[in-house]
Amino acid sequence: MNQKRLSLTGKGLMLFIAVYMLSLYSVFSQNIKSDTITERIHSIPNVTVKAKRAPNKVTSTRPIQSFSSNEIEVYGLQSISDAVRRFAGAEVRDYGGIGGMKTVSVRNIGATHTAISYDGIAVSNCQAGQIDIGRFSLDNVESLTLSIGQSDNLLQSAKLFASAGVLNISTAKPVFRKNDYNIKAHIKTGSFSMINPYIYLAQKINKKTCLSIDADFLYSNGDYPFILKNGNYITKEKRINSDVRSWHTEANLFHTFNNNETLKIKAYYYQSDRGLPGVVVLYNPESDEHLWDINAFVQSEYYKKITEKLSINVQGKYNYSWNKYKDEGVEYANGYIEDKYRQNEYYTSACVLYSPLKVFNLAAAQDIAVNTLHSNMPECPFPIRLTSLSVIRVRYNSNWFKAEASLLNTWITESVKSGERPDDLKKLSPSLSFNLKPFSNEELYVRLMYKNTFRTPTFNDLYYYRMGNRSLNPEKAQEYNLGLTWATNSINNFINYISITADAYYNYVKDKIVAFPTTYVWKMANFGIAEIKGSDFTVSTSITPYKGYEININASYTWQNAIDKTDSKAKNYKHQLPYTPKHNGNVSTSLSLPWFTIGYSVLAVGKRYYLAQNTPDNEIEGYTDHTLSVSKNFKLKDFTIKFKGDIINLTDSQYDVIKYYPMPGRSWKITIGINF
Repeated sequence: MNQKRLSLTGKGLMLFIAVYMLSLYSVFSQNIKSDTITERIHSIPNVTVKAKRAPNKVTSTRPIQSFSSNEIEVYGLQSISDAVRRFAGAEVRDYGGIGGMKTVSVRNIGATHTAISYDGIAVSNCQAGQIDIGRFSLDNVESLTLSIGQSDNLLQSAKLFASAGVLNISTAKPVFRKNDYNIKAHIKTGSFSMINPYIYLAQKINKKTCLSIDADFLYSNGDYPFILKNGNYITKEKRINSDVRSWHTEANLFHTFNNNETLKIKAYYYQSDRGLPGVVVLYNPESDEHLWDINAFVQSEYYKKITEKLSINVQGKYNYSWNKYKDEGVEYANGYIEDKYRQNEYYTSACVLYSPLKVFNLAAAQDIAVNTLHSNMPECPFPIRLTSLSVIRVRYNSNWFKAEASLLNTWITESVKSGERPDDLKKLSPSLSFNLKPFSNEELYVRLMYKNTFRTPTFNDLYYYRMGNRSLNPEKAQEYNLGLTWATNSINNFINYISITADAYYNYVKDKIVAFPTTYVWKMANFGIAEIKGSDFTVSTSITPYKGYEININASYTWQNAIDKTDSKAKNYKHQLPYTPKHNGNVSTSLSLPWFTIGYSVLAVGKRYYLAQNTPDNEIEGYTDHTLSVSKNFKLKDFTIKFKGDIINLTDSQYDVIKYYPMPGRSWKITIGINF
């Protein structure tokens, strides 16, 4: 059957360039003023503020959790995935080791339903549909924020409305005090021959323009010991083929035309070469799998406040991704298999915010994306996907009541070089949320949220050799949330503040895309219904028992009943979904003393099952993971020296996050840094 090849590449590229050039039509700078609607930074005259307003996670109509760079530092959090595991309702799949893949799922809806935003612009992977957050470094992160539904920022792209949750990674902006430059450098070393140097340079070019560049290199042989249990037999083994070498660098240009007009440009490059340790079955830890990755992108964001009531935000991005997978073995005709993939994305977004009244805001966004995939796999159809996302969002915000509603329209069409192309996809996705403040003198809120989302089949789902199915429907999800939040900073002279959130939720997912066995081969199919009920609790507080001493505590707990309701006749009907504990929680605390700072965190995860049937043979034991951190900063005349030591998995707990992928036991890390 002849297919009409869409000329998407040319048209999409022209549109991308046109809007991208609009975002660059002037050039450069940055000043400062706080805006709760757009979450932007502007400049204001000198003002002394003594009152402390309720944190965003309390006043938001949707559950929002975050870690600042200071909290990440003092709690001893080791990586992006380690920090995300501390968010209530977030599940991180970790395949073990420093170089193992790490993905995040919000409230068990699935990693492909969770968007990853890097400095406000979505990270994409049309091939697999999920992002490996293990490739992002914590070194220059200013904050991590997990939003259920979407964030409070009205001036955001339509793409960030299209997911069940958003993890936003925000990198630090240059701060200049005495000098027109800022230099930071540190080196980390630790267990498993790990070495990780990092350098950051920032330069003020003029009053309106500054540039920052940072880079890091990571190496580890990853060959950590672990204990293998097989019934009554216990042996000491060693993880092999876990080595990783990765390079990362990025450059950021910030320019402020005036107080109401800014431009940011980011160039990013990441490259890794890592072994894939594979499963450990029957005392066989051997693995010959290897993965090479390259990811590079250039993105820009232009913001202008045209009038007091009208603002615009334009984003543009080009993304290049390449990876190669190789495995050796006698099962292959040539003694090995080598798969190569290349993705390109051209993306642009334009957002408009109109505020006719102080209590009423109206926002609209239009996104266009063109994605391509090339592969050396047999029968690769070299697909091209054109995606249009349009969203309208309204917000009413008074002193005692806040309400938001949005409607997202999705249109997707594809072309292929061979075979039949999937049908076009057109869908409307509504969202509604509000909160109520019943007492004017108390920061107490009741909130309610509903969101309808779906996830499009990935290129692998549709076209993977022999397994792909071009007739797949998108996965559909519905989210419901009812919450109660409270915060105060006026208890006594010792307690600086307390914030508490409690949310109950219900998620329903249908047409789940799974690999399903057919007569001769496995095939991707819409086969699955999941019902997820749960509750999340978070508590954070800061205590000053004595001058110069401060205690910070951040805790969360999740209860979740996520069951399979696909087939009432199946043995696993109403069984807990694989890798889903009913109970998990964590506590992170720091003690700041005049001499040094101590951080301690513990993560506890209950038992899970790694297969669909909840039988004793399929059970994975629960575990706890403790981390101890001690740090000290020495402030000298013109620079600061930092020393930090971490002991990870303090109790040497032996556990798997994914069955047969053992995690490291006790390890250590030392960091020495300098800041000019």
